[in-house]
Amino acid sequence: MSHILLELLPEQRSAVDRLRDGSVLCGGTGSGKSVTALAYFVEKVVEGGYSPFAPPRRPVPLYIITTAKKRDSLEWERELARFGMTTEPGKGIDVVVTSWNKVKELADVKDSFFIFDEQRVVGNGAWVTSFLKIASSNRWILLSATPGDVWMDYVPVFIANGYFKNRTEFCNKHVVYNRFTKYPSVSRYLGVRHLEWLRAQVLVSMDVERHTERRYHDVVVEYDVDAYEAVRETRFDPVVGEPIQDAGGLCRALRRLSDGGPDRYKKTLEICRQAERSIVFYNFDYELERLRGMREDLAGEGFEVAECNGHKHDPLPGGERWVYLVQYAAGAEGWNCTTCDTVVFYSPTYSYRQQAQAEGRIDRINTPFKVLHYYRLRTRSGIDAAILKALREKRTFNERGFAKAVGGVGGAPTTC
Repeated sequence: MSHILLELLPEQRSAVDRLRDGSVLCGGTGSGKSVTALAYFVEKVVEGGYSPFAPPRRPVPLYIITTAKKRDSLEWERELARFGMTTEPGKGIDVVVTSWNKVKELADVKDSFFIFDEQRVVGNGAWVTSFLKIASSNRWILLSATPGDVWMDYVPVFIANGYFKNRTEFCNKHVVYNRFTKYPSVSRYLGVRHLEWLRAQVLVSMDVERHTERRYHDVVVEYDVDAYEAVRETRFDPVVGEPIQDAGGLCRALRRLSDGGPDRYKKTLEICRQAERSIVFYNFDYELERLRGMREDLAGEGFEVAECNGHKHDPLPGGERWVYLVQYAAGAEGWNCTTCDTVVFYSPTYSYRQQAQAEGRIDRINTPFKVLHYYRLRTRSGIDAAILKALREKRTFNERGFAKAVGGVGGAPTTC
C-alpha cells in the first residue's frame, strides 16, 4: 500500500518506474527531481518486497546529501512532509538532510538509502572518495540537471555501478592523453560507443513539459576599447602593474576591462528598476563592489538589495521590490525562486553547466509566471564573444585556447 500523498506528473511517474539503484535521475532545473526521488524511495525501498507473511523489517534510514543553501532553506523538509516523513528523530523513518561538506562524516554508514542531490561526484577528490565508499555499502540514486560535460565526469558513477574497478582501469581502456602538455590533458576517448551504452544504463531522463517560455535579451554595453586593445597587444596588466605570464592572467585582465565599464552597471540598474524583483548573477568581487552601489542608487525607491556570495549569505528577499546579487560560484544551484521572473547576467560565466543551473533558479514547475526574462549583458570585445560562443555550444570556455587564438602570451597577437 502506497504512502504517497500527492499525484505525480506523467513524466515523474514514468521516471519512478524506470529508476533503479545506482541511477542518475536527469531532469531540467525545476522539474521536480526531489519529489520523484522520494517517490522512488517510498515505492521501491520502503515498500519494495513487502509480504504480509514476512517478519517486520527495520525501516531503511534515508540520507539526503544536498547543497548547503538548499539544506538551510528546508526545501527538502517541505518535500518530505508531502510524503508524511520528517527529519525529527523517533517519528517514523530516520531521515537526515545534510550538505556535501559533511559527506565525509557519513562514509561509514551502511544498509541505508542515499539521495545525492546535485552532481558533485566529479574528479577524484574527497567527495568522490566518500561517495564511492558510501555507494559500496548502501543503496543510492543521484539527481542532476547537468550530469556531465565530458566522459571523465561519469567515471565515479561508472565505478559505483561496478562497470570499472577504479579510475585507472577506465583511463587505461578509454583515455588517450596529449603527449605534448606538461599536465594531464585528454586528447581523445576510445570506445565511445561502449561509453554511450554505459551512460544509457545509468541515466534516467525526465523531460517535464514546461508551462513557461524563456525570453533571452542580449544587451550590448560599452567598454574601454583602447585600454582593452592595449592589454591585448602589450600583454601587460595595468591593474597589477606586471607583464602577463599565462593564459589565465590574460583572460582576467581582458575581462576586467570588458566587464568593468560604467555602462554595464547603468543598464543593469535600468533593468532592475523596470523588473522590480530580479536576480543578478556575477563572477568577481570587483563586480560586486560596483553592484553594491545599488543600495544607494535605489535607496529612495523601496528596493531591498541582498547578497549571496562567499562573503554573505542573505536569504532571498521577500518584499515587493528587491535585487538579489548572486555570485555564480556560490549560488548558481541548489535553491529556488518562484517570486520573480527576471534574471540578469551581469557578466558571463565560463561554465555551460553553471549557466544552465543559474537559468533554472526561476524556471520551476510551480512558478506562477508564464514568461521568464533573461538579460545577458555583453560587450563587442573578443573575450565576451568567445565565452558566449562556448556557452551556445554547451561547452566550457577554454582560457588556453582563447590565448592561443589571440597570439599566445608573449607572442605576436592576432585580431580577436
